[in-house]
Amino acid sequence: MARVAVVFTGGTISTVFDPVAGGNVPVLDGAAILARTPGLDRIAEVVAIDRGRMAASHFTFAQLIELGGIVRAALTDPTIDGAVVVQGTDTIEETSFCWDLLLDGPKPVVVTGAMRSSDVAGFDGPSNLRDAVRLAAAPAMRDAGVVVSLAGTIEPADDVQKSHATALDTFRSPNGGPLGRIEGDEVVVARPRGPRRHVVTERAADRVYLITATVAADGVLLDAAVAAGADGIVVAATGSGNTDPALLAAAERAIGAGIPVALASRCPGGRATAGYAFPGGGATWLRAGALPVGNLCALKVRVALALGLGAGLTRTGLIELLADPVG
Repeated sequence: MARVAVVFTGGTISTVFDPVAGGNVPVLDGAAILARTPGLDRIAEVVAIDRGRMAASHFTFAQLIELGGIVRAALTDPTIDGAVVVQGTDTIEETSFCWDLLLDGPKPVVVTGAMRSSDVAGFDGPSNLRDAVRLAAAPAMRDAGVVVSLAGTIEPADDVQKSHATALDTFRSPNGGPLGRIEGDEVVVARPRGPRRHVVTERAADRVYLITATVAADGVLLDAAVAAGADGIVVAATGSGNTDPALLAAAERAIGAGIPVALASRCPGGRATAGYAFPGGGATWLRAGALPVGNLCALKVRVALALGLGAGLTRTGLIELLADPVG
């Protein structure tokens, strides 16, 4: 039987309603969640690693790098076939991609959680955990990198996004679609994962700021980010990479000061391009020295830029890291 390491970190899957606090609070540890998940012993032997009960919105880069190290250490055990990380869903598109960048072994890593707390009807935690363990134990998932699985889908960490605040099937991959599904006891792989990005680092840059372009957005927030000591800046531009000229002017000041500025799209899918050359258009951003980012959404660009800067990458190295991988 396969052996799967399951790292518990908290999240909605660990919560119950507290009438005094007036909302859901984390209560269940890993053992309690396992006790509420019948049938796991028929899928794999679970090696539980309990790392507390933290809201996903509270994670720091240092903690994510530490958790990545815990997963890596578990996977070095030759008797472990794969790993699962159980966490809150609020930041899964960022955390899973962080680990996807840091972990480069062949064994599967699956990130999962729940959209409903443990004390309500339709608690989805047990089914998601069973699916995640099944995926982590599946030979078909080797070399797929880090994936996210809730509501039966298999989503690649470099594309997956949370599309709805509360829906059970919130996680979607807008550019390439899911890698497959879990159908009953079967893992159905629809397409291969393909080449992945990777970076080796023990730290992330502390101050990488994300600024979203909007109608009538000027450069005040970007200038403020520079004044606050930004290590790097990600601009989520409208459409395929366009902004107000005032925002570009602020970015040019930042780039002139030696601060890397990456240009992404604020759209769920697609990328920023050099398609438009009017003032503030994508072409003018790239000519000004903004870093292109492939199909990564702005949230993931921020993660990659922070890790790349932490690794000491030069401009050339950052461009290679942010670009869509080939091979």
